Amino acid sequence: MNISTRLAVAIHILTLLEVNKEGKNTSEWIAGSVGTNPVVIRRITSMLGKAGLIEVRPGIAGAKLARLAGEITLLDIYLAVDAVGKDSLFAVHDHPNPSCPVGQNIAGAIIPVFSVAQQAMEDVLRGVTLAQISSQIPG
Repeated sequence: MNISTRLAVAIHILTLLEVNKEGKNTSEWIAGSVGTNPVVIRRITSMLGKAGLIEVRPGIAGAKLARLAGEITLLDIYLAVDAVGKDSLFAVHDHPNPSCPVGQNIAGAIIPVFSVAQQAMEDVLRGVTLAQISSQIPG
């Protein structure tokens, strides 16, 4: 299972808001850049707003960042859009054979490894800011 595309779309949205600070950032305009429906954009911007990452200005003005881009990490975004739950990036199959020694013990053997791997990924996301991503966009 992949991480939800909400993460990539949320990063796209926030990067647009950073790059187009003075512009009118409506859901329709953002949807045109992302290549999706404005309803999807409104759903994700609602999640970002609840997390305190953006402020939505009703009407024509649209949305803007609630914090400086250098203060927003990719982990903040990942958590805001609930890309995956805690320790659920990697799933373990539900019904291994309990009569089999591997089936009995496989979950206990791999779940700790999966947990460490997810933590490592989250540590990487914590070290990258929206400002770093935005700086890679040609002006």
